[in-house]
Amino acid sequence: MKTSWRSASLVAGAAAVLALTTACGQDGGAAGTSQNVGATAAPGDVGDLGTGTGTSAGAGTGAGAGTGAGGAPGNAPEPAGKLSVSPNAEIGALVTDGAGRTLYRFDADTAKPPKTTCENDCATAWPPVAANDAIAGEGIDEDQLGEVTRPDGTKQLTIGGWPAYRYAKDTAAGDVKGQGVGKKWYALAADGKKAKAEPAAGLSTREDPKLGEIVVDGNGMTVYRFLKDEAWPKPVSACTGACLEKWPVVAPVRANDTEGVEKKGLMSFTRPDGAAQQTVDCWPIYTFAGDKKPGDTNGQGVGGTWYAVKPDGKPVGAPKK
Repeated sequence: MKTSWRSASLVAGAAAVLALTTACGQDGGAAGTSQNVGATAAPGDVGDLGTGTGTSAGAGTGAGAGTGAGGAPGNAPEPAGKLSVSPNAEIGALVTDGAGRTLYRFDADTAKPPKTTCENDCATAWPPVAANDAIAGEGIDEDQLGEVTRPDGTKQLTIGGWPAYRYAKDTAAGDVKGQGVGKKWYALAADGKKAKAEPAAGLSTREDPKLGEIVVDGNGMTVYRFLKDEAWPKPVSACTGACLEKWPVVAPVRANDTEGVEKKGLMSFTRPDGAAQQTVDCWPIYTFAGDKKPGDTNGQGVGGTWYAVKPDGKPVGAPKK
């Protein structure tokens, strides 16, 4: 492309070191992150600009004209400035322009090859971002930046191949009102994918109406034990191979990231395949692929060997030996 991308220094993220243990009674774990909540999707693909949204250059939120005087005329792409990655607790790390405004992608577009389908009224609600002045700032790889020629001949910025837009109702830096609109508009990540926060780490408990108090993971999903596993003198998982497709292991957590779960025997261990797994009372724990949402307990009693876990690590409703 003709644009010469200028790169600022990248910010290296800190990495937590996980200490794995092999003897029961020692703790191991990893730091947690925020859960992706997202925004409530508005009806329609374009979104309602509402009262007071301008349609020409000048002050206010100009549709396709930017904010403030001097915006691009009509639906011409607005300048991007120095791009950077900004954290958002609900959505994750997302790309913002030089003014701190969130950039979005549209599911109706394509990245390979880059193609924009947002024109006319759509481009009024979702002003395209110009490619000619975009600079790769902190957290942005200049190789991910490109451009696509719009039907009117103007050049629009692409990130990871996806055409980039702003949302006219985002009137201040940091606004993410466009997230999830029409279930087709999403904040951009630095690689062009949809911004997505990492699942929350940690363990807690909830009161189930049938099973009583049980352990759940950071996403609120029910945690289970496998009666064929072993805990002494060290944890041993009997769930391998195809079993793991139905019963994903719970990754290690820090003791400080748990609530309501007994700390004794709260540890991690290394599986034969090299992966790390969390335990409660030294017993390996899992979630169930058949549970689709928090509160589901579809794994309870499966095969007479899988049971939800009490805060002390005991299996709920398991037959007594």
